[in-house]
Amino acid sequence: MTELSSIEVAVAPADKFREYLAMQGKRLTREKSIIVDEVFASHEHFDVEQLIERLTSRTDGTRVSRSTVYRAIGDLEKAGLIRKVARPDNRPIYEHDYGYPQHDHLICGKCKQLIEFEADEISRILEDVAARHGFLMEGHRMEVFGLCADCRRPARRRHRKLEHI
Repeated sequence: MTELSSIEVAVAPADKFREYLAMQGKRLTREKSIIVDEVFASHEHFDVEQLIERLTSRTDGTRVSRSTVYRAIGDLEKAGLIRKVARPDNRPIYEHDYGYPQHDHLICGKCKQLIEFEADEISRILEDVAARHGFLMEGHRMEVFGLCADCRRPARRRHRKLEHI
């Protein structure tokens, strides 16, 4: 996976989440705060089960219930802090949407690898198309499915003993 550099944001993810929750009449509990910190500790794609595993393997004694993790992920997505990335196997994978530049994905249908890339020319083409239709584009998401370079390599053929005679 290509590593994207983060962009500077005016408000920390936890503070942004606190603002969103307050607008929903909810509060940022200690457990939700732990979840936000874990999600934004690194820029890795993750599924909810992987996040739960990371949270339960922590050695600092903090505990977060499975249901709290699922609810928090839903709220983080609605708040615009994370987003789902499509997968060929339909297993929801999440990534940061807040604090990272506009980018798109190449998704291998065989090994499920996600390759992130930035392409300003794609944004320009889409802005042109939107303008021609009188459409105000606020962003885009592109997910290209196919096979990565490793999965496209032909399988190494094993020679049978009889072929060596």
